[in-house]
Amino acid sequence: MTRAGVGRGRRTLLGWAALVVVYFMWGSTFTAIQVSVRALPPLLMAGSRFLVAGLILYAVAGRTGRLSWLRPSWTELRASGVVGLLLLMGANGLVCWAELRVPSGMAAMLIATVPLWMAVIGVSSRRMPSPGPVGWAGVALGLVGVAVLAGPGSSGKLEPIYVAALLGSALLWAVGSLYSQVARLPSNFLAAAALEMVVGGIGLLLLGAATGEVGQVRWAAVGGGTVLAFSWLIVGGSLLGYTCYVYALRVLPTNTVATYAYVNPVVALALGWVILGQGMALGSLLAAALITLGVVLMVSGPVVARRRTRLRAAPEGG
Repeated sequence: MTRAGVGRGRRTLLGWAALVVVYFMWGSTFTAIQVSVRALPPLLMAGSRFLVAGLILYAVAGRTGRLSWLRPSWTELRASGVVGLLLLMGANGLVCWAELRVPSGMAAMLIATVPLWMAVIGVSSRRMPSPGPVGWAGVALGLVGVAVLAGPGSSGKLEPIYVAALLGSALLWAVGSLYSQVARLPSNFLAAAALEMVVGGIGLLLLGAATGEVGQVRWAAVGGGTVLAFSWLIVGGSLLGYTCYVYALRVLPTNTVATYAYVNPVVALALGWVILGQGMALGSLLAAALITLGVVLMVSGPVVARRRTRLRAAPEGG
């Protein structure tokens, strides 16, 4: 194998390691958000989280020896800002607001529509290849698993405005993720993630202040659980989880990275049951199995499609 091939294999392996981190870290953030918004206004909480994490990551990235990113071009800064506004201010802001009324496990289930949005938008815009029949079957199977999780007895009735907010969040996340793969972002992925978090955090803080959240902080309700949850959102959700997501998007296919949204609900549901006392029906086990199989099919779908294409193109033996 050539040196270039070894390098690609190493990046792919690191990309998968980063994606596994996203699988579990971001599943836990739904629970941490629910704990945090009991005392802290959702937009100000999210904005503070991302601004603090972004500034910390900015300092860390500056010590990696690649200092050219400290002077990003206007194009790079604008692209990072757009990604930060779509993913963090828009998509994550809607999740935090919706979790004022929606159980964390249910919120994660509705966000699991991200892979479907990515597949539809990516294929229709010709920015990503079709996942093939197997991949589309994985999308469908994953959504069936989400539907089982969202079935009667597992969550209760949800108000349409919160359902719309969470589906809108999933759409914004899909658009932002696809855009980030073609945008001219800083070559240092740590710098790109830091800039995105800073811009998204500032946007959330301004929006929270504009909507009157400054006077809504319930200081009497801020306790050890709130501090722990907020700290986890900064460290696990942003510094580790978001950075790994940015890296995975750079080295893995979009439809592969999108499978995180199918695993997150399983983690969120389990933690919601253990930590928050949310209901967990027996059907959740079936849903978890369907979601896991959907992930396998989505990941293997493009590989199967390429293999079939090569077989059709190969000359017949004589």
